[in-house]
Amino acid sequence: MKIRPVILCGGAGTRLWPNSKNHQAKQFIDFGNWTLLGKTLERVKASIFDSPIISTNSKYLKQVKFHLRKAKISKYKIVLEPAKRNTAPAILSTALIKDIPMEQPLMFFSADHLIEKTNVFNKAIDKNKANLTDQNIFIFGIKPSSPSSEYGYFITKKIKDNINKVTRFIEKPKEAKAKQVIKQKGYWNSGMFFLRKDSIINNFKKHQPTIYRNCIKAVKKAKYKSNTYYLNKASFIKATAKSFDYAILERTKHINGIKLDIPWSDLGSWKEILKMYDKNKNKYFKKKNVYYRPWGRYTNLFEGKEFLIKELYVKPKGILSLQKHHHRAEHWLVTKGKPRITLNKDSFIKKPNEHIFIPLEAIHRIQNPGKKPVKIIEAQVGSILKETDIVRFQDIYGRVN
Repeated sequence: MKIRPVILCGGAGTRLWPNSKNHQAKQFIDFGNWTLLGKTLERVKASIFDSPIISTNSKYLKQVKFHLRKAKISKYKIVLEPAKRNTAPAILSTALIKDIPMEQPLMFFSADHLIEKTNVFNKAIDKNKANLTDQNIFIFGIKPSSPSSEYGYFITKKIKDNINKVTRFIEKPKEAKAKQVIKQKGYWNSGMFFLRKDSIINNFKKHQPTIYRNCIKAVKKAKYKSNTYYLNKASFIKATAKSFDYAILERTKHINGIKLDIPWSDLGSWKEILKMYDKNKNKYFKKKNVYYRPWGRYTNLFEGKEFLIKELYVKPKGILSLQKHHHRAEHWLVTKGKPRITLNKDSFIKKPNEHIFIPLEAIHRIQNPGKKPVKIIEAQVGSILKETDIVRFQDIYGRVN
């Protein structure tokens, strides 16, 4: 039996656009002729997988169908949630649809993860298929590349047949605690799940009977049209809104970890997005987008919807003007050198791989006091992303407005 991939595609993208009424859902953002959902759909075309199921809501139906057409996937099912109820009801109601046999292995992907070395990832999934039972759940850990406070972690111990049993979860620790967790061989919890349909049913019956009862009704009373299940709203809204981690993983003892050492990110912050652009900047570089300034130069790498990615090169002793913006906030990731940053009344030195957020209307400046160049990848986020949106207060090159 092939593995049935289920793509959870309900995220709203509020973390990236906290001040915008029109936040773009992360899985649909065009990062340069590709989207995270598009990459996920390409990934599930591997030979180990059966046709995909997408769990989403009516607001995203058009975009999901557009991406399916673009990926040339004609065989699929869509399960539409009539209300937001977090991942537990989404996972259960998708597993309950009648086309899925009881012992079907189900692989739950997030629509907004960037995964490289997919052949290593798929081998790990396929290898563990035989270890699935009607009770257990496999989750995927990523070997941390840094002590990040943006992800949860888990710790495992090896049991029979090279299976790693999860012994402890650590929720998004502070950086100092994250360093300790990594020393204990903790892995990032990627939020992907691998289990059989009967395991989902048994775990929900035991640990979340209310969610189980209402999701059963929502699926039984669902309308089906054009490959799409429209879950029954009256029943679905009675299902408690809970994450799968909180509803099931924190309550069951049958969790195993699949540990992977592959490049992975959920691009959940501008820092992670900037790292991605820095890593791939050669793909985005165009000579005509390089602009020279007295302090050095900047390169426009990619302009998306309400965001612009740049690389700044500040020569030794170069100083940008003290300035602010009315229409955009900025995120900076230092990639080279040690710039001195002014942010309102504060002044501080930043090192490579450190992130700085410049809020709307904040007065700021970059200086390079050193003998080596400074490089910064910048995301401008807002409604106007032109050089005209600069109000200068001081400038050593005589450019004050």
